[in-house]
Amino acid sequence: MIEYRDIHKTFDAPVLAGVSLTVPEGETLAIVGPSGTGKSVLLKTTIGLITPDQGDVLLDGESVVYASREKLQEIRRRVGYVFQNAALFDSMNVYENVAYGIQDQIAKELGKHEILKRVVQALEDVNLDPAQVMPKLPAELSGGMRKRVGLARAIVGRPEILLYDEPVTGLDPVNAAAVDRLIKYIGDKTQVTSIVVTHDIEGGLLLADRVALLEGGKLRFIGTPEGFRSSTDPLVRAFADRDAAMAAAAMM
Repeated sequence: MIEYRDIHKTFDAPVLAGVSLTVPEGETLAIVGPSGTGKSVLLKTTIGLITPDQGDVLLDGESVVYASREKLQEIRRRVGYVFQNAALFDSMNVYENVAYGIQDQIAKELGKHEILKRVVQALEDVNLDPAQVMPKLPAELSGGMRKRVGLARAIVGRPEILLYDEPVTGLDPVNAAAVDRLIKYIGDKTQVTSIVVTHDIEGGLLLADRVALLEGGKLRFIGTPEGFRSSTDPLVRAFADRDAAMAAAAMM
C-alpha cells in the first residue's frame, strides 16, 4: 500500500538519509525514535506535504513525488491525517470540524442527512457523545476530547490510509492510553493501513503490527513489537527499557 524508496531530506542538516520501507495493506506501523530524527518529516512525504530531495513515495503503486497537482489531490482524498495538535478550526463547532474531513465532491453527492450520519458515526467510533459535543467549539473541550475530534475528522471520509503524527503528545497517561486503544480499535475494525509516529513507545508497541525505529535519519530497526522488546541492539534496548520504566512509574 505504501512504499518509501531511498528517501533523503535536508533542511539545515540532513534529516532523512536514505529511508526505504514498505507498509502492506491493512498493517499498522509505529514509527519511533529520538526527537529530530525525521519521523514526522517522513510522514509528511507520504502525501506530498514535504517533498524529498531524493527518492520517491508510492501509494498503491502511484508516485507521490512525481504526481501532477490533480493526481496528488486524488491521492490525498484516500488518506486521513491526524495532526499532532489536532489542528481543529477554532471558529467551527465539532460537527463542522468533523464534517470538514469529507471531501467537497463527496459531500455534494452525500447530502446533509448522510453527512450528519457519518459525523455521528465517526464521533461514536472515538467514544464521544455526538449530541453533547457537536454544538461545542474546540475551546470548550478538554485536550483528550480535541484529540478524539481530530481523529473523528480523519476517519469520517472513510480513508484507505490513516497517518497519525504524535497523536498522544500533551496527554496524561490515562488519556494517552485511551487514544492508543482507539487507534488500535479503528485499525482492527476498518482494516485501514495506518502509520503512527509516536514518542509513546509502549503505546506504539501495543497498537502496532510492526515497529520502525529511525535514528540519525536512517532505519535502525524494523520488526514486530516482540522483536523490538527482545532486541539486543543497544539503542533499541535503551528505548524499550526507558519506556517500560516510565510506564511502571505512571502506574504507581
